[in-house]
Amino acid sequence: MQDNHQEPIIVPSEEQVESELNRIRYRKKFFRTLLNTVAVLIVVAAAAVLVSTIFMPVIQVSGDSMSPTLNDGDILVTFNTDHIEYGDLCCVSWQNKMLLKRVIGLPGDTVSIREDGSVYVNGTLLDEPYVIEKSIGDCEISFPYAVPDNQIFILGDNRIRSVDSRNKDIGSITKEQIIGKVLFRIWPLGSS
Repeated sequence: MQDNHQEPIIVPSEEQVESELNRIRYRKKFFRTLLNTVAVLIVVAAAAVLVSTIFMPVIQVSGDSMSPTLNDGDILVTFNTDHIEYGDLCCVSWQNKMLLKRVIGLPGDTVSIREDGSVYVNGTLLDEPYVIEKSIGDCEISFPYAVPDNQIFILGDNRIRSVDSRNKDIGSITKEQIIGKVLFRIWPLGSS
């Protein structure tokens, strides 16, 4: 004898079908949103890396030649520009190293440093509240010093310990050597 007994077919209600369709739609929408969010994050991260590498390099201070203005371990954001002014803090490329120094003299200026460490540019004494202890430091050039065309005279704020334009090996630097002008310090937090 053959068993003609078949399982009853259960037909879901309209609400159940609608509920299942909503669940499927929600799942598709969730995964689409997740993929879009990941794609946007990747694009933003790539743009941030590109901007920080080309236009706004982030650098870390190593050493104390700019103390007390900048300290060892400070992290700074710089801006790649060739518009440099007196007193700007600049990151400079020298022999595959980066130096952080202050712009003292521009092309055509005459710089003099007296025995007591007082700095004169074009005969005018500089007001340098950022220098704690004035010093002529390790100086290998003679004064008055005429800054050559297309070059910049730089000094560290810690005049006793800084190796800068007073040293014949560094001398005045060219604008091509400037990596960027310091915009602000991002670490340590709360520093200005």
